[in-house]
Amino acid sequence: MKTSKISGFYKLSLEERLEVVGGFANLTASEIATLKNTGGLSNGLADQMIENVIGGFTLPLGITTNFKINGKDYLVPMAIEESSVVAAASNVAKIAREKGGFTASSSEPRMIGQIQLIDVKEFAEAKEKILKNKSEILKLANEQDPVLVKFGGGCQDLEVREINTQKGKMLVVHLIVDCRDAMGANAVNTMVEAIASKIEILSGGKALLRIISNLAVHRLTRAKGIFNKELLGGEKVVEAILKAYAFAAADKYRCATHNKGIMNGITAVTLATGNDTRAIEAGAHAYASLDGKYTSLSHYYKNDEGNLVGEIELPMAVGLIGGATAIHPTAKICIKILGVKKASELSQVIASVGLAQNLAALKALATEGIQRGHMSLHARNIAIMAGAKGEMIEKVAKILVADKKIRVDKAKEILAKLSGE
Repeated sequence: MKTSKISGFYKLSLEERLEVVGGFANLTASEIATLKNTGGLSNGLADQMIENVIGGFTLPLGITTNFKINGKDYLVPMAIEESSVVAAASNVAKIAREKGGFTASSSEPRMIGQIQLIDVKEFAEAKEKILKNKSEILKLANEQDPVLVKFGGGCQDLEVREINTQKGKMLVVHLIVDCRDAMGANAVNTMVEAIASKIEILSGGKALLRIISNLAVHRLTRAKGIFNKELLGGEKVVEAILKAYAFAAADKYRCATHNKGIMNGITAVTLATGNDTRAIEAGAHAYASLDGKYTSLSHYYKNDEGNLVGEIELPMAVGLIGGATAIHPTAKICIKILGVKKASELSQVIASVGLAQNLAALKALATEGIQRGHMSLHARNIAIMAGAKGEMIEKVAKILVADKKIRVDKAKEILAKLSGE
């Protein structure tokens, strides 16, 4: 039986880690070779993906262990440059396992396509005409993507809003489109383009912008975990975490960094799977401000047993079809490692990792401080920047941590002494 609970994974060599992950995900020799080759993205393929290509840019790809979500074990790929993120999420996932792991759910994968109408003369009349012809508009939209409709998706509803702007009042039409296992940008944008002229005739206005919205309020994902108070460090630690959370929920300056910690986990998995990190980040932060006050995407409280309960809810517009997910060699391998079959399952994994990463940061801040764990790993990067190589990297890093001076100039001094210069 497959399990993501792997003791001492970080102690294994890179080759040994690849062997473990290869066995877990049934990777082929070719796929393992692609990972060894730091990504497998050829210049030719890169040149087809974006314009003005001059090469590639590689980030470390790590595996987060211990995740159990809705009763299923996952090894989770994370592409990120920041030290301690992968280890921190793995540690919290291990704590969550004691209470059965994470539970997660998703709403239907519905995205919003917007049409901005300007120069409308009679707003009430325009709105009435658009809504009266809703069936005809939806039919026209769905004719643009019969394959999506065939698989149970397509345009399902229409909304009309009036907004006041610095350029006067405008009418905004929302198409609500079920995108199934796609992120949906191409399908949604095609649909709003196709119905724009029809909307203009009905409203008497001019359709200016026709574009998807990344504030995907109809495509939400939720994750929850129960964390044993003793494994966290006891009742005092739980109380400290709750007070740290209260600070973030009440103060936008703290909350920006709090939510950034959530996105450390979310963005890393989103990137590893070839999904649109900018769309996910924009939607998350906009959702955190939905009620007019920027606040925490996560929520924490104690249950009757005194254990900590963590919950998270946010828009999660990720896909398994199209884009870099279907093209980039490493993204395809990461999807295989995860073993996800639907976009909703991928979104639930990502949300669970975001919650785990958030709790790891709160626990560190509320107890030993963020610097101890983070800087212990960051010290290696500083040692490398100072010129250390091979075994000397760890030697320099250990001295930096012991001296509590994680600086390049200090690392250079230590390196010179160790090298006998």
